[in-house]
Amino acid sequence: MRPVTLRTERLVLSIPTDADIDAITAACQDPEIPRWTTVPSPYSRDDAADFVRLVAGWWADGVETVWAIRKDEALAGMVGLHRIKTHPHGGEAEIGFWGVAEHRGQGLMREAARAVVDWAFDELHLARIGWRAVVGNVPSARTARSLGFRYEGMLRQAESSPRGRDDGWIAGLLADDDRAPVAWPVLDA
Repeated sequence: MRPVTLRTERLVLSIPTDADIDAITAACQDPEIPRWTTVPSPYSRDDAADFVRLVAGWWADGVETVWAIRKDEALAGMVGLHRIKTHPHGGEAEIGFWGVAEHRGQGLMREAARAVVDWAFDELHLARIGWRAVVGNVPSARTARSLGFRYEGMLRQAESSPRGRDDGWIAGLLADDDRAPVAWPVLDA
């Protein structure tokens, strides 16, 4: 699959390149990113260079699609579809994302993720997109809920990272779901 550029009102989503390596390295020094994701910690420039190289291969193989989120040409985060599986009755994938600290709280992740979800259903003809997060990652859960994802439960010790294993929240969005946000017990308690 060839990389695709997506545009929203405020953002450009495109494949990360070598020009992003320093910005990715700087962003991943924020302890909140490795706390909630599988990003290595400590995070080095070599990690960022490897990531950029891997993303190009994932796109080429059609197994993952990862975009750098850019606002006014500055890196604002990453969003991607992981574990893409095709099927005659509609495929599936899992969405993942992280935001650069100075760009949080502006609705940018919701805007970027909505563009990716729309593209996934329209262009990849997915039937389902899943979402997972370490229990306690409330900002990620709020973003997923705002996109219309339905909370599906908690999986014990389902999330693994360099830190070890964590319980994980799961949610899903079907192609024909009403995308209006609904109640989530972990957010509305």
